[in-house]
Amino acid sequence: MAALIAAGLDPQRSVLFNQSSVAAHSELMWILSCTASMGSLSRMTQWKSKLSLTADTSLQDDGVKAALKLGLFSYPVLQAADVLVHRATHVPVGDDQRQHLEFARECANVFNNAYGQHLVVPQTLTSRARRVMSLQQPHKKMSKSSNDAKSRILITDSPDEINQKLISALTDCDNSVSYDPVNRPGVSNLLEILSIFDESGREPAQLAESLSGHNLKQLKERVSESVVMGLNGIRERYIDLLSADEGKYLDFVEAEGARKARENAAETMAIVREATGL
Repeated sequence: MAALIAAGLDPQRSVLFNQSSVAAHSELMWILSCTASMGSLSRMTQWKSKLSLTADTSLQDDGVKAALKLGLFSYPVLQAADVLVHRATHVPVGDDQRQHLEFARECANVFNNAYGQHLVVPQTLTSRARRVMSLQQPHKKMSKSSNDAKSRILITDSPDEINQKLISALTDCDNSVSYDPVNRPGVSNLLEILSIFDESGREPAQLAESLSGHNLKQLKERVSESVVMGLNGIRERYIDLLSADEGKYLDFVEAEGARKARENAAETMAIVREATGL
């Protein structure tokens, strides 16, 4: 909660709450799972990625069946419920979640075809933000759930922690700077990160050209400096929010957000229950 507010979300304009505070998410997930397509779920790429499987992996494989758990397999249904229970009209997504939003749209359409036009079919808003890749495995997305703490930068990281993580970021044996995502993913990832914080808004390729005379150590130092400066204000606001009034403000925001979210979700569930005869 503190991280979201520190990053710029205004509780006066946005409803902020913990998913676990709104039981309707789970209830709608169960109802949607009764009409969701196993075929569509089997084509989702995220569960395959989580299990380190290829995109063409089939559920007919006995080894896959043994490794795949229902919670992971059906997670897109919960994501669909998260969106549909609040009647979202537009949802911003990155490339890695576009497939899941299309599945949410499918869930809404299938339900509406069966029970009437009750669920809002959300529109996709393609995010302009770049995907930030892991500092240690630059072919994978940076993730807070990774077991390797050095693979990610947190807004709560101190300047020293940020510097250490970026200095140890995986690159390659070519001690020069160039932007080549295919052949130099590690270096290119650093340039992508630098581009995010570049005050002039330069693209990674432009930054690579301007840093063509630098070595990788100098590039990492430049990226570290930019990230520290870029996250400093957010980190300070985060610390202030946690310490102010012993966190009572955050408790108030969460409680008020949960109340509003429950009221909003209850309207949807009343319609869904009536439509399905529950």
